[in-house]
Amino acid sequence: MQAAVHTRYGPPDVVRVVEIPTPTPKDNEVLVKVHATTVNRTDCGFRGAKPFFIRGFTGLARPRVTILGNEFAGQVEGLGPGVKTFTVGDRVFGYDDAAFGAHAQYLTIREDASLAQIPANLTYAQVAPATEGSHYALAMIRKAKIRSGHRVLVNGATGAIGSAAVQLLASRGVQVTAVCDTAHVELVRGLGAERVTDRTAEDFTQDEQTYDVVFDAVGKSSFGRCRRLLEPRGAYLSTDLGPYSQNPFLALVTPLLPGRSVLFPLPRHDQAMINNIKDLMESGQFRPIIDRRYPLAEIVEAYRYVETGQKVGSVVITVEQGD
Repeated sequence: MQAAVHTRYGPPDVVRVVEIPTPTPKDNEVLVKVHATTVNRTDCGFRGAKPFFIRGFTGLARPRVTILGNEFAGQVEGLGPGVKTFTVGDRVFGYDDAAFGAHAQYLTIREDASLAQIPANLTYAQVAPATEGSHYALAMIRKAKIRSGHRVLVNGATGAIGSAAVQLLASRGVQVTAVCDTAHVELVRGLGAERVTDRTAEDFTQDEQTYDVVFDAVGKSSFGRCRRLLEPRGAYLSTDLGPYSQNPFLALVTPLLPGRSVLFPLPRHDQAMINNIKDLMESGQFRPIIDRRYPLAEIVEAYRYVETGQKVGSVVITVEQGD
């Protein structure tokens, strides 16, 4: 099979599409023929080992996981012994940020992992980018106990996480203010934001309105800058470690003190999570935004584009042509 492989850390050019053996499913595993996957910020971080400490998880000198790609959509091609949930021919989508492996024509994954049937009205390419951004957004929403009537500001509303957050919050009756570039103001309004701040024209941290939650979906601000935007018991959420990796520390300390706090949840993912995402897509409450599509042979160009920081939603890699 063909796979995008990196055997050393570095820029996009370290990735090569090569022929390797097709994996064989083990006990309780399914073999999935990948039709579509994505290149996202996580893939870029693991490929480049940035920040450096990530090597403690991925391999100090060389990457232990050489095929990246953590979200995918495809068709079940084979079953390992003991599989009961899926059958050959099932259209499935999934998420695996431990073993990765989706930047290839085939992958194996446990049947009880984050794997679910694709909604009948959606294509492989539409569903492939549905998991990473939305599962981070859901984790943040749940941790902050955001409910109908709350006011929430989402910074970075056009990324995979931010665009999912805007949709999921709006579906819950939350008053959403979204921050994005000029070119995407109407897109973000269409996702459900009541107010949109053009970050190229004004500094959102100087907003006169206050919020129950400020959700920095791109990790480009800080608790210090956003503190004035929060209600007295408001919470700041970020998908990034923050300046000097302060957010995990602040998440431990600030909830113990009166007033505003930082929350830094570690998302869990399992079949309950992915079936929730499936239900949200079937009900129309969530649809991932797709910016560009590249064939697997052009995955290096996809990496380059993602690293410009200009993508809107997700970048899809088409593995099986015609999807």
